[in-house]
Amino acid sequence: MIAGIIAAGEGSRLRAEGIMTPKPLVPVGGIPIIGRLLASLSRCGIRSVQCIVNEESTPVREYVSGLNLPIPVSFIIKSTPSSMHSLFELAPFLGSERFLLTTVDSIFSEDDLKALVAAATRERAADGLLAVTDFVDDENPLYVDAGTDGRITSFSRNERSLRVTGGLYALSPRIFGEIGPARAAGIGRLRHFLDHLLRTGYELRAFPFSKIVDVDRAGDIRAAEEMLGAGGR
Repeated sequence: MIAGIIAAGEGSRLRAEGIMTPKPLVPVGGIPIIGRLLASLSRCGIRSVQCIVNEESTPVREYVSGLNLPIPVSFIIKSTPSSMHSLFELAPFLGSERFLLTTVDSIFSEDDLKALVAAATRERAADGLLAVTDFVDDENPLYVDAGTDGRITSFSRNERSLRVTGGLYALSPRIFGEIGPARAAGIGRLRHFLDHLLRTGYELRAFPFSKIVDVDRAGDIRAAEEMLGAGGR
């Protein structure tokens, strides 16, 4: 599989807490989160990565170019208003086969990632496998309702479901056929685009992860390191 990384955010909440490092370079267990993510992707069988960063992310590109990675990593340099717009910018590079999409600030177990990649390689019926977790620490979580077969029936902002999305998706390029309709409908966020896909008849399935931590604040760094084990490795 190929992978896309969304890393175009400004990290405003980290900056508000005095962490001025670009979010992709914020260390978790001493390793910048984008370096950790790229290493995990390469070990899990991803063969190439396309990453979108904002126009102030020269240090991120310089850091990645200095890594001795076994897979090629290319960059789109564009500031975007949301993760959905970043995904649409990635579309020309991801639109030929099933792909993995992740936000740069999602920290998760590599074993869970391997299982998702393996399942996505086997899965041909569903249009998307969405990583979900019952660990909820997001300020604005997107809850998922799914049947016993894992098929997602709805998204919501209330707690009637105990599982939330975690910023990691294995998707069919078929979804890019909805870019035009989504824009025409005024959809502006990735969560609303996912809901649009569901309402339009696309099949999305929940894929359980043990735990996912989104690094949005300083406390999330500590939580991620605790999740990953001693030293965050």
